[in-house]
Amino acid sequence: MFTKNRQIMIVILVGVLGLTAFSLTGCKKEPESSVPVETVKAVEAKVADATEQKLCPVMGGEINKELYTEYKGKKVYFCCAGCEETFKAEPEKYLDKLPQFKE
Repeated sequence: MFTKNRQIMIVILVGVLGLTAFSLTGCKKEPESSVPVETVKAVEAKVADATEQKLCPVMGGEINKELYTEYKGKKVYFCCAGCEETFKAEPEKYLDKLPQFKE
């Protein structure tokens, strides 16, 4: 009887150890980057700043996010309603001033 109980305990122990080993090897971590997170975030912020429109393409003033039109699937913001109409008359004339159209 003692031998049978011992065999059951060994089977249970081997099973638990096997499951533990399997779960530990299945848990793969992403390799850590050699670039600090702060540096990555700073670069991402600069890229976002470079592609975000801040100035009106017509008058050069600060944009009003409520005044915009869509051109070629992208929003173009203006400082006043008059600039929107001027842009719509000749949009190609202003594209070089718009970061969202630079590639």
